Amino acid sequence: MEQNYFVHESSYVDQPCRIGSGTKIWHFTHVMANSVIGENCNIGQNVVISPEVVLGNNVKIQNNVSVYTGVVCEDDVFLGPSCVFTNVINPRSHVSRRAEYKETLLCRGASIGANATIVCGHRIGRYAFIGAGAVVTKDVPDYALLVGNPARQRGWVCQCGEKLSFQETTAVCQACGAQYHLEAGCVKEVSI
Repeated sequence: MEQNYFVHESSYVDQPCRIGSGTKIWHFTHVMANSVIGENCNIGQNVVISPEVVLGNNVKIQNNVSVYTGVVCEDDVFLGPSCVFTNVINPRSHVSRRAEYKETLLCRGASIGANATIVCGHRIGRYAFIGAGAVVTKDVPDYALLVGNPARQRGWVCQCGEKLSFQETTAVCQACGAQYHLEAGCVKEVSI
C-alpha cells in the first residue's frame, strides 16, 4: 500500500500507528507505536509523539514539542514551539506512575503559545488561546484567552484568533465579523 503522507528520512515512525493522508512529519521526530495522527497535520522538527496520543485533522505542532501519552488534540489544534505537556501529577524517577497517566483534552481549534506548560488532567476549550509562557493548572473555557503563571483569563477570542470586546453580552469580531454571546461565563458563537 502506498504511503500518502510524508516522513523526513531522519525521523522514526514506530508501528503500528495510523497517519492520515497529507500529513508531514519533519526532521528528527519520533512517532511512537499506537499513535493516531489525522489528515493534513504538520509535525515540526524534534517532536516526540508518545504511544496512544491522538491528533485530529489539521493539527500543527511546531518544533521541540513532546506530546505525551494521555494528550488528545481535536481538529485544528495549534501547539507552539517548545510548549510542554505533563501526564503525571506527582512524578518520581523511582516510582512507576504509568497507570496514573491523566488525560489532557485540547478541543477543536485551541492554540497553545510558545513555551506554555499544560499541566495534565485538564480540558482546553474550543478555540481557547493560551499565551506564550503561560502555565495552565485548571480547565479552560471555550474561546478563553489565558496568560501568565499561573495562567489567568484575560478575555475572550474569536475562532479566527482575534480578541473579542463584549458590549454587555454581545461581541462582533472586528476581523472576521463573527458574532458571539456571553452568558453565565460561557461564550458561544451566534449562528446567522
